[in-house]
Amino acid sequence: MNIITSNFKKGQVHLRVTDSDDLWYLSHIIEPGDLVKGKTTRKMKIGDSDNAKVTKKTITLKIEAETIDTGAGATTLRINGKIKEGPEDIPKDSYHSISLEDGSDVWIEKPQWLSYQKQKLKEASEKKFTYLMCIFDREEAIFALTQKQGYEILVKITGDVPKKSKTNTITKDFHQEIIKALETYAGRYQPESIIVASTAFYKDDLYKKITNKDLKKKIVLAICSSVSERALDEVFRRPELAKTLEHSRAREEQLIVEELLAEIDKENLAVYGWDDVFKAGNAGAIKSLIVTDNFIQQKKEDKKYTELDTQMKHVDTLKGTIHIISSNLESGKKVDGIGGIAAILRYKI
Repeated sequence: MNIITSNFKKGQVHLRVTDSDDLWYLSHIIEPGDLVKGKTTRKMKIGDSDNAKVTKKTITLKIEAETIDTGAGATTLRINGKIKEGPEDIPKDSYHSISLEDGSDVWIEKPQWLSYQKQKLKEASEKKFTYLMCIFDREEAIFALTQKQGYEILVKITGDVPKKSKTNTITKDFHQEIIKALETYAGRYQPESIIVASTAFYKDDLYKKITNKDLKKKIVLAICSSVSERALDEVFRRPELAKTLEHSRAREEQLIVEELLAEIDKENLAVYGWDDVFKAGNAGAIKSLIVTDNFIQQKKEDKKYTELDTQMKHVDTLKGTIHIISSNLESGKKVDGIGGIAAILRYKI
């Protein structure tokens, strides 16, 4: 995302969408009541009624947002609301939508920009650090690419399992298949680092067989307990990868959720579920508010987003931090499993 101009005193920013990740951020920045300006299309009839032709004309509108929806494939973000500014021939307060995609310019105006919303803008505008991950054992391998809000599974491959008498070996072809995939994805995505993790000693054997020097110097080895999406989250938390993944938002989210779960296990400085979080928020006790995007979407669908928004603003005013976690991540699924919203407290209540 490019921040073209910003004037938070007036509540105004001008942004340019540069990749689909930006749409995820904007879906949590734009709220009902915000003024959003952008280009859209309108069907127009040209000619008399008997010979009229319908054509599409590009226009610029400013609307007051009412609903914000992610399109199919998460490649568009659709904001619908009443028109506040536009061409003279379009009636004000009639409904229209603005769709954002890669390359779109958008102007957003809010009564107040909260700290976490400014932080989301900052995150989206920072350099996108990409990491390629491969976790494998003697039977299968998973390749994933980190994104700003998590990771994308690229492919899962399966090797020929040796006979029981050779259970601690990997076939030569499977090693070469993994190396070939690493070379392909490294060339396609140009990752900052490549994390190769395995159970047992398989990673070391694989590393010795890599002859591509450019590929080899990007690789960081790690340990995982299994080959699964859950293991990807495990690798994110490995202490030996702290330096390598210092720019990974997914790692930050993993760690904050781990801290939350540790406090819950100790029955100490944590609450979860809407009712208990609401009480803790009203008491001013929340240090870190953790909420999933699924929970936010459900509140919007239930027409109860205002109460969540009010609570988030209250936490922000009291200098608490707000973490919006993707429900596609294992950490997000864990938070969804305890109600979709939780908090780490400043003090026990």
